[in-house]
Amino acid sequence: MTVVHRVLPPEPIETLADYVKTGGGKGLSAAREADPDAVIADLTASGLRGRGGAGFPTGVKWRTVRDNRSPVEPSAVVVNGAEGEPGTFKDRTILRLNPFHVLEGALIAAHVVGADEVIVGVKRSFEPEVARLRAAIAELVAEGWTDSVRVTVFEGPGEYLYGEETALLEVLDGRHPFPRIAPPYRRGVEEVVEHTDDVTSESGLSAHVEMAGPGGDMVAPPTLVDNVETLANVPRIVARGAAWFRTEGTDESPGTIVCTVTGAVRRPGVAELQMGTPLREVIETVAGGPRRDRQIKAVLPGVSNTVIGAELLDTPVSYEALAAVGSGLGSAGFIVLDDAVDMTAVAAGASRFLAVESCGQCTPCKQDGLQIADRLARLSRSVGDEHDLEVVETRVLTVADEARCFLANQHQLVVSSILQRFGDEVRAHASRRADPAEPELVAELVDVANGDATVDARHRDKQPDWSYDDVDSGKSPADRFADHRAE
Repeated sequence: MTVVHRVLPPEPIETLADYVKTGGGKGLSAAREADPDAVIADLTASGLRGRGGAGFPTGVKWRTVRDNRSPVEPSAVVVNGAEGEPGTFKDRTILRLNPFHVLEGALIAAHVVGADEVIVGVKRSFEPEVARLRAAIAELVAEGWTDSVRVTVFEGPGEYLYGEETALLEVLDGRHPFPRIAPPYRRGVEEVVEHTDDVTSESGLSAHVEMAGPGGDMVAPPTLVDNVETLANVPRIVARGAAWFRTEGTDESPGTIVCTVTGAVRRPGVAELQMGTPLREVIETVAGGPRRDRQIKAVLPGVSNTVIGAELLDTPVSYEALAAVGSGLGSAGFIVLDDAVDMTAVAAGASRFLAVESCGQCTPCKQDGLQIADRLARLSRSVGDEHDLEVVETRVLTVADEARCFLANQHQLVVSSILQRFGDEVRAHASRRADPAEPELVAELVDVANGDATVDARHRDKQPDWSYDDVDSGKSPADRFADHRAE
């Protein structure tokens, strides 16, 4: 399968002048000359779906924001670059190679939805990406591309939940990354609506902010939040049309997808391929296939979907095909696990990551999650027993109860799928018939370069209260940071 270069150029685009030579700017010019409704119609016809994990139709999202504009305050466009899904490095690669088309896509969005501000939310640890973005923005401003739109870079915390859409908005408003209860319509980057004292009601939020439905007397503007890769696709769709975009991919998943392949492979990497490419070919093309003399046992699509067994390696990488086999595309980050890997150790590592990164607003998510992680770690080290396995099997059924975001569901999906598919391995640990194995490190990628992937080893020391203290406080982050704004 041939690598394509719609979103990822073969070489870095260093300057705005270089970007213009490749056709940059044509989408923004076309959008500003067109009726916003026509741009939305083109995006809808293209079939572009959000590349941040949920796969929500981009045209529908833009239409919703535009149709629910505030008569008092302008909207805002937020670029979600807070990438933290284990096994994923595609957004940072895009920003390193060409931040210009992401920013052009965001400026098109601002024109269409009536926004006067674009905020690019990234983690403060993303130093190369922050530098590239700031340099690119300075060029866009100097050349008059931004018009009356203010474009800024926001550097946020390292927590996994910072990448969750509503938690990102909380951080932009100076609070901690605790997800909101999210009705279908979301209003406000800043808190410009009335507070509510009843934070346990369906409309009440952990951050004491009232959410709004469409219409009514609310003056807070809707905010458009789109992923880096999603916006990188927009300029060419607007410039070339929906039919052009659909020349790659499948009917239900048109276009390309930027894949990250790490784990037990020959050369971890990031590359752009057509949607619908079989997973086996993705692994071969991007990462050279499994390690020498090893066989692929399974593939973990980050920690957001069920594990994919080796017998499913010919499944096309698309929203519909991966859903049909009971998993999902997520952010197209694939962690390859070979026949030398202990799946109980993998389950323990994934479970620990999710339990630690839970904010604790939802008690089952944090407390059941920590129990699952602790018992799986015991089983992995072969010091656990059948009772530990029973606790895991029981708690995984309740961990997602009353969850306000998807993290708890992810915990349920990943652990349950490993128990179902590799139950014999887990039971062998429970009966002390398996060799001890330390839990695998499942965490955010720090870098993917020169055929090597670096995982954030510091996460081993992160406590469930989100500190790096020697001893955990015993408080959930939601309790620890209650009534405190983020620094």
